[in-house]
Amino acid sequence: MVVNIVNVPERNVSWMRQCESQKAKQAKKQRMLRCLASLTLVFFLMNINVSYATNDTETWVVLGDSISAGYGIPDGKGWVSLFQKKLNASAHSIHIVNESISGDTTAGGLARLPELLVRLTPDVVIIELGGNDGLRGLSLKAMADNLSEMITLCQSRDIRVLLLGMKTLPNYGRKYGALFESVFSTVAKQYQVSLLPFLLEGVGGYQKHMQNDRVHPNSDGQELLVENVWAFVEPVIKARKDVGKI
Repeated sequence: MVVNIVNVPERNVSWMRQCESQKAKQAKKQRMLRCLASLTLVFFLMNINVSYATNDTETWVVLGDSISAGYGIPDGKGWVSLFQKKLNASAHSIHIVNESISGDTTAGGLARLPELLVRLTPDVVIIELGGNDGLRGLSLKAMADNLSEMITLCQSRDIRVLLLGMKTLPNYGRKYGALFESVFSTVAKQYQVSLLPFLLEGVGGYQKHMQNDRVHPNSDGQELLVENVWAFVEPVIKARKDVGKI
């Protein structure tokens, strides 16, 4: 038997070269993957920065009662939803968050407000509360104090407040009605807050715009409410645009 002792080491050398070549290819592939991963991370971080830099959408919160919660009407037909649609159609960068609860009072709104401010960090808060205080004959001084505290809390965080005023039903008497309305005007003047004197202007007292309870607007009435709010808020939006807040 003849053994070729020359070819054995030659085969070993060839095998070692192949291993070294494979190792070099793997090392090169790993370097490319690391480079690609680094580039991907840089691109991702750049996009996050651009997103934060260009995201100028403001958050507005509506803090209200059943009038703003859309009591008794289909979803999407309340003035707050209609207001958002109007903002979208007008290309205003404002996102509305509706935090209204049927039956809520100024005391309830004040209790809820601190958590809302932390959770939502709004730029503007629209307060639509007080109607139930009047319906229940609650203390007008307490109502004024509650509105004042809500406004102060917002202003301490540089949050703009817009106040939507209400009126009481005629059967409560002219004197009480006048005192009730004066709460909104007095507080608004004291804290230099923009006030819509009567949210239900052209709606309240008109049966065709009200539900059978004669307290809550129907769908047609809600459409009129959004027009009232729009006429009130549009100058505020323009002013905020002019100073670069939107």
